[in-house]
Amino acid sequence: MYKTIIRPLLFKFDPERIHHFTFSMLRFTNQIGLGSTFRRKFKIENPKLERDLFGLKFPNPVGLAAGFDKNAMLYKELSNLGFGFIEIGTVTPKPQDGNEKPRLFRLKEDSAIINRMGFNNAGLEEAVERLKNNPVQGDKKRVLIGGNIGKNKITPNEDAVNDYMICFEALFDYVDYFVVNVSSPNTPNLRALQEKKPLTDLLQTLQDKNNSKEKRKPILLKIAPDLTDEQLLDIIDIVSITKIDGVIATNTTIAREGLKSDNKNEMGGLSGKPLTKRSTEVIRFLADKSNKAFPIIGVGGIHSAEDALEKLDAGADLIQLYTGFIYEGPKLIKDINKAILAKQLRS
Repeated sequence: MYKTIIRPLLFKFDPERIHHFTFSMLRFTNQIGLGSTFRRKFKIENPKLERDLFGLKFPNPVGLAAGFDKNAMLYKELSNLGFGFIEIGTVTPKPQDGNEKPRLFRLKEDSAIINRMGFNNAGLEEAVERLKNNPVQGDKKRVLIGGNIGKNKITPNEDAVNDYMICFEALFDYVDYFVVNVSSPNTPNLRALQEKKPLTDLLQTLQDKNNSKEKRKPILLKIAPDLTDEQLLDIIDIVSITKIDGVIATNTTIAREGLKSDNKNEMGGLSGKPLTKRSTEVIRFLADKSNKAFPIIGVGGIHSAEDALEKLDAGADLIQLYTGFIYEGPKLIKDINKAILAKQLRS
């Protein structure tokens, strides 16, 4: 029904407007009591799907990537669709509008999206207030939340660590893990922070603060798919030096090879099917070269259960969806979890 009726209707309209419209509709359907219906339809609860990583228990290995719920508006409603965890953000200390519109483009022929949003978000304070509504059940929050943090556009790179520290401190009590985003192509000069020295300094500063807490939180690094093998080896070295908890591979790409859509040359980060192969290559490289020394969350071009299993076979411990969720609908989450269960039963 989603791919035959709902998606064709939604795709007739501006993608950013439709994003806000679907948020409103998802909120409304939950307000009238359909949340339990969604849970019954899409959510699979099975102990064999649970994953224990960096001190957290994930109900299942399929999460929602950052960028979809930037402002922590619908993490409860989205979890009803079967996700095992929700990553909010990217959050910056101060609110910012992001780049000029239009800034979000569907590449229908390629099953892809280009975005140049520019970390548009309502700021740290608003995200914290919403996350306070994530109820605690015993020692567990109802929804397992990742906090993806970044710097404001006006903050120069030499002062970037201050923005990340502000976000880290403010979100500490309200998220289960942190993701340091230095890999978006849509904030000027942000990717320069992926170079070895500035990235090591940034992560070490966060890690030192983290280790001073009574109970630390996992810190992960989100990397670009456009890194060279040499840079990926640097990432492995940085993880070893700073002892952060893992890597998310990968963010969007600036590459444009092999695209068919007329709007393929729009500026911004490309996500979706064209990224499937490269993101899996990065996962496999990191897993093999590090001898699986740290957990990896795989994201990029997952549009089917087979795509997800490929990521897991390459070395990912968890996966995240974004563009595949938009193109394939919530059934994709259930299909992936069913495929993971089926594979476990065969092995």
